[in-house]
Amino acid sequence: MERVLVNGIWQFKFDMLQSAALGAIMYYFGTWLRSKIPALVKYSIPAPAVGGLTVAIITAILQANGIASFAFDGSLQTVFMICFFCTVGMNASYKLVLRGGIMVVAFWAVATLTSVLQNGAGVPIAMGFGLNPLMGIIGGSIPMIGGLGTAGAFGALFEDEYGVAGALSAAIACATFGMVAGSIVGGPVGELIIKVRKIATPSSKVGTPLGIGMKEDAVLEEVGDFAQGGEAIVEADEAEHKVSGPHLMKNLAWILVAAGFGSAVSYYLKKAGITLPPYLGAMIVAIFIRNIGDKTALFVVDSKCVGMIGDIALELFITMAINSLQLGQLANLAGPLLVMMATQVVLIVLIAYFFVFMLFGKNYDSTVMASGTIGFGLGATPNALVCMQAITNKYGPSEKAFFVVPIVGAFLVDISNATVIAIMTGFFR
Repeated sequence: MERVLVNGIWQFKFDMLQSAALGAIMYYFGTWLRSKIPALVKYSIPAPAVGGLTVAIITAILQANGIASFAFDGSLQTVFMICFFCTVGMNASYKLVLRGGIMVVAFWAVATLTSVLQNGAGVPIAMGFGLNPLMGIIGGSIPMIGGLGTAGAFGALFEDEYGVAGALSAAIACATFGMVAGSIVGGPVGELIIKVRKIATPSSKVGTPLGIGMKEDAVLEEVGDFAQGGEAIVEADEAEHKVSGPHLMKNLAWILVAAGFGSAVSYYLKKAGITLPPYLGAMIVAIFIRNIGDKTALFVVDSKCVGMIGDIALELFITMAINSLQLGQLANLAGPLLVMMATQVVLIVLIAYFFVFMLFGKNYDSTVMASGTIGFGLGATPNALVCMQAITNKYGPSEKAFFVVPIVGAFLVDISNATVIAIMTGFFR
């Protein structure tokens, strides 16, 4: 660890491996804190956010008092980020979309429209406070429907490439808020719809735990095994096999191939004047690899292995990103961000009611889907599952909701949201 004197304050520089090591340590510290503080689990606050924010808060206090400052090497953070989004692309199988039929496509369209509306709400607020309009997208679909992963990727891009001061810290802060809000709001809104609209619910015993005499477990097994990061999908025929070293190596190789060719795609896009986050080219290549394998049967991409690799990459990427946050930059943004977040909560509730509940049948299934929409529209797929389970635990199963919402929230919306962000960013740069 290098130590240099900068403006009268000792700065400690962590190299590439030291930064990754600190990320791993703080991830497990966050896991330990979650085991001791039930509220962190209840509101779906992930271990990377818990551990990373601990470092960010400590470093902010030390720097504010002129004691010390810290600099972290982000080289491996970028590698982990690209690998994670490769796994999102690798899980984007056209077979799952076709299996869900028109309802998956329609719900995907609603989720894409949500991205547009979230940015459309954020930009005027940012401009009203005299901020860079791009800060409105930082408080829009990047952290909301995008979650922590997208917040870390685009936050760094906006800060480094577009010169939006405090973009990464703001994006992570908004994403963390969304994780809490998504878990709190989704269930009560679903409950309110059922009571006010007098929705007919399945005839099941009140309080029956999910999976006991109910069908969600079977649906989740078919659609996927959602890890804490909320992105990994495991298909039913893969659910039982054991993952071995060769299995992991083969699928890691496909991820590295996608990352390698994807970097070339990103390079030529940038050369053509299209600046996108470094992961997008890799994700596009990964989608092609997965679907070529599915279509030709020349090779098999193992979703279970890909999901495991993705979970590891996501945990390290997010923890390292949050470790390096400059929380002091948020001081001048607190007011605008609070207004944006309040607006986003109201907006997603309106979308859930008018675009999901009303358009998808005005019935029990659409009610559960609306609850899930709030979960991943503010947070991530695990938040959606928490919200939907809060309803189905009480009123009975909804196989349709538990099939459609996770498919869209797990990978489809990441693809369309990245596209929406890129297009809308072009308007306001």
